Amino acid sequence: MTVALAHQLVDGPSAEAETVVLIGSLGSDRSMWNPQVGPLSAFLRVLAVDLRGHGASPVPSGPYSVADLAEDVLALLDSSNLKRVHLVGLSLGGAVSQWIAIHRPERVRTLTLLCTSAKFGEAAQWLDRAASVRAAGTASLADAVLDRWFTPELAARDTDLVDRHRQMIVETSDEGYAACCEALSDWDSRADLGRISAPTLVIAGRQDPSTTPEDLKIIADGVADSTFRVLDPAAHLANVEQAGPVTTAIAAHIGSAPYAAGRAAAHETGMAVRRSVLGDAHVDRSISARTEFTAPFQDFITRTAWGDIWNRPGLDHHTRRLLTLAILTAVGNQHELDMHIRAALRAGLAPDELGEVFLHTAVYAGVPNSNSAFGLANAAIAETESSTS
Repeated sequence: MTVALAHQLVDGPSAEAETVVLIGSLGSDRSMWNPQVGPLSAFLRVLAVDLRGHGASPVPSGPYSVADLAEDVLALLDSSNLKRVHLVGLSLGGAVSQWIAIHRPERVRTLTLLCTSAKFGEAAQWLDRAASVRAAGTASLADAVLDRWFTPELAARDTDLVDRHRQMIVETSDEGYAACCEALSDWDSRADLGRISAPTLVIAGRQDPSTTPEDLKIIADGVADSTFRVLDPAAHLANVEQAGPVTTAIAAHIGSAPYAAGRAAAHETGMAVRRSVLGDAHVDRSISARTEFTAPFQDFITRTAWGDIWNRPGLDHHTRRLLTLAILTAVGNQHELDMHIRAALRAGLAPDELGEVFLHTAVYAGVPNSNSAFGLANAAIAETESSTS
């Protein structure tokens, strides 16, 4: 059963602004995201949450699972009428964010994972910590946690920061902390990282002893097309120690998502038009011949020529075929012309209509080019007729 999470929702610049959800570390509350909330709210709605057992959220008896924590977040999104969001998770919050991206991918626009892991060590260490907290309270481990949260240099020069975060740990419910330790004890997403489809940014702290850069690299390697960054200096709460770079990186990652989504939509539309004009066989040959070097050009022509120009409503495809044949004839581009002649014949364009295009082009673009066009068309017509007889 889910619990109603305590949260802070900061409105963005408009009602249409997208929402970023910030999910924090074991032993924290939503105030750990204060460095990010203000800057991100300049262009997003910002939802910072307290996980169950943390901050002002309810503390049901444990043990919990990461799935339980994730379902709480999804219930909050449902109650807030948020269908798709940008997820940002650090440490335990990163595990929760991974679970949602793996099991509910339709809810995630982008994913940012900070100082987290696909597996947090061995189960025994977490079960031992849970028992210790239930016996002696969160205050008993506050100093050890702070040693992992901040580099010694930062802790030495900003004692007020350390004191505020110590209080955050001490005020965390003993049962909530222990039950979340039990959630981490059996967390292992390594086999499922390839299921994450959201654009993903992975950020590690160079001096983080809890989730090392090597731990984060496992995630980055497992998630297709993810971006991996290591911040130095930074320990476990990298969003606090490197607040500016982290906020900038999150904003850039989220900001690039609409552009990436637009490119993907244009490519999908363009591919459909390209197949309808040139035929599946030709397009399949082009795709199979694509290399890493030529792939950007293939993407470019699919999005622009086919996804944009050929898809405009001002001219139908028949008229665009005739224009294309005339222009290719005029500029003497025989390779492309031969391809479009054959595509036009396959689409049912009459040979007589081809002839009229080339005659018309001869007057305005020169007889030699039209003569070559007639030769190409004659060969294509003969091949088409022989293949159908």
